Amino acid sequence: MGEPRLIDRHRAVLPSWMALFYDDPIEIVHGHGRRVTDSNGKTYLDFFAGILTNAIGYDVAEISDAVRKQLDTGILHTSTLYLIRSQVELAERIARLSGIPDAKVFFTNSGTEANETALMLATQYRRSNQVLALRNSYHGRAFATVGVTGNRGWSASSLSPVKVSYVHGGYRYRSPFAALSDADYIAACTDDLRDVLQTGTSGDVACMIAEPIQGVGGFSLPPDGLFGSFAEVLAEHGILFISDEVQTGWGRTGGDFWGIQAHGVTPDLMTFAKGLGNGLAIGGVVARGEIMDSLGASSISTFGGNPVSTVGARAVLDYLLDHDLQANAATLGAKLIDGLRAVAAKHPVVGDVRGKGLMVGIELVEPGGMTPSPAAAMTVLEETRRHGLLVGKGGLHNNVIRLAPPMTLTAEELAEALDILAAAVAAADGTTRDGAK
Repeated sequence: MGEPRLIDRHRAVLPSWMALFYDDPIEIVHGHGRRVTDSNGKTYLDFFAGILTNAIGYDVAEISDAVRKQLDTGILHTSTLYLIRSQVELAERIARLSGIPDAKVFFTNSGTEANETALMLATQYRRSNQVLALRNSYHGRAFATVGVTGNRGWSASSLSPVKVSYVHGGYRYRSPFAALSDADYIAACTDDLRDVLQTGTSGDVACMIAEPIQGVGGFSLPPDGLFGSFAEVLAEHGILFISDEVQTGWGRTGGDFWGIQAHGVTPDLMTFAKGLGNGLAIGGVVARGEIMDSLGASSISTFGGNPVSTVGARAVLDYLLDHDLQANAATLGAKLIDGLRAVAAKHPVVGDVRGKGLMVGIELVEPGGMTPSPAAAMTVLEETRRHGLLVGKGGLHNNVIRLAPPMTLTAEELAEALDILAAAVAAADGTTRDGAK
């Protein structure tokens, strides 16, 4: 007998609830630019970037060299009990970029941990465990972050250290207010927020946490200005606003460096992770100084902001800003959305194309209506893989294809991906490329 397959070894020793893509999952063993190669030697154009994490791409010399230089010192870790120069320098840059007054930064190892920390800070500062969150949201897999996640498919427990009330707004396509104009939609959701505050809370709410674009929720988003309207209501009650920028940060949305900036509001706290490390484990919170300093006990982060991750993240940020990847995301993102909407016009299996910059969702439905079609999404996932393109999948009903390539994407690679996506969508609704049955 030969050696057991890697997938069989995976299933034997790793949790059954750890999701894997594809009927025959792949092992990625090499990468360069925007392309990765699996253990069978097949190369793919990557349009999911390790769940939006490999924001610059693969095998980037400027980042690899910075990490190697740190490794050559012999110091991979010291803990936050000692000064870490690269941590201080990275924090200084993030504090400036945040736009938050008197900002301070705390580094973690992931977006989950960043959101958990932000909730701890807000509830401590406000002396309340009441939290507002959006329906269809996702904020991580720890105790409090699962507690504020508004998506049953990712919320494993009803137990929580916080009391949560959910409001409308993030998932417009299936909202009861979907038919309204942008202005009326914002007004209706803001009225709902006021009603939830009055009926579902005791008034002394700690914070609202929201993703400017819902990630796991299928790259769904409200009209620009919704969170600005929400912030006016929150300010009336002294409620803090946390913007979860784990997926939307660092210019990925194209028009803005942070997703929340499209709404004309500066949050009290922002969380970040994923793209900052380009594969290195790093996350964090940037918040107003008085909020960050409000803990009444000592605390540390053993691995958060360690020398390797902060040196690497500093190189990522340099590369991102020096090459104006935000502008690239805006330009190519607009072409991606236009191209997908042209595909959608030919194929009724596509119910919605949405997003900003290089963060785009395709919601798949049963043709002729809005009934979610997870089967169509699975077909697109498998067909794109077969043709050499990796994409993501998600959404409340698991029927949304998620596209978020590295922000170094080229126009030629975009055209290649659009051709593959058009063929995959055609396969999903059984039509030819020109829409004929």
